Amino acid sequence: MDMPLASTHMITIDSAALRAWPLPMPPAEGDKERRGHVLIVGGSCEMPGAVILAATAALRAGAGKLTIATGASVAQLVALAMPEARVIGLRETVQGGFERDALGVLDPLADKIDAVLIGPGMQDEAATAALVRALLPRLAGTSVVLDANAMGIVTNPDQDDDDGPPFRFAETVILTPHAGEMAHLSGRAKEEIVADPDGAARAAAQAWNAVVALKGARTVISAPEGGPWQHEGGNVGLAISGSGDTLAGIIAGLAARGATLAQATCWGVALHARAGEQLALRFGVLGYLAREIPAEIPALMEQAARSSSDGIS
Repeated sequence: MDMPLASTHMITIDSAALRAWPLPMPPAEGDKERRGHVLIVGGSCEMPGAVILAATAALRAGAGKLTIATGASVAQLVALAMPEARVIGLRETVQGGFERDALGVLDPLADKIDAVLIGPGMQDEAATAALVRALLPRLAGTSVVLDANAMGIVTNPDQDDDDGPPFRFAETVILTPHAGEMAHLSGRAKEEIVADPDGAARAAAQAWNAVVALKGARTVISAPEGGPWQHEGGNVGLAISGSGDTLAGIIAGLAARGATLAQATCWGVALHARAGEQLALRFGVLGYLAREIPAEIPALMEQAARSSSDGIS
């Protein structure tokens, strides 16, 4: 379904907005290919769990097929943790990124995937930016989500041309920064971002040709076309290690199913927040874990789908 038209007013992502923007559903007779193939590129020897969290979330969001590309040093661990996935080991740099030959390993997958998430748990921002820069031309027509260090391509656009034009994606992608990451990417003070998140998200979306989800207690989502949107909800329990990885995975899983970039982002933010609310009812506001978030997503999607068909608020 197409995104709501651009508006001069902020669109609040609530139950009514989600009902008006239902997620695409695979046909009843559809196989795993029809549900979408998602590729997760990430992880490192110090943070193998990030890619596991993101991959689990992508499947819980409804993707039908999963491939994970991660560091060779942790590939076996990740494969054991994710028996649903094909896992590919990539050679690693000393700093924890991936060597340049990763492009040759990943290139054959480019025509087989519907969505790709790059970044969770990756280290070595320069090496990560180089890999993203090399991969993007091969991902035309694929939904791309960049998270964590993969967003660093914005500040490392071309190591051979420091005096080139300001960075801009050739095709729209999704970026998921929090205020600190946005400050790093934009070169502005974090205090400026916090003071005007709407303006920061809007400026980044237009300058970089990206759907930008500026995360916070109030998440602001801006796109080159459509929106802008805001979401308030969840709780402080979501401010925990790994939470951002699960959000990125949810978004990638929804995009693999066929949601537009803006729709996948808006729904992903809402589902992530509602998962936190459900977990707080059982565990309390503080103390639930990021690994527990993905299991809440299927029921929340079913609930939203019933509300959409029955007109329930």
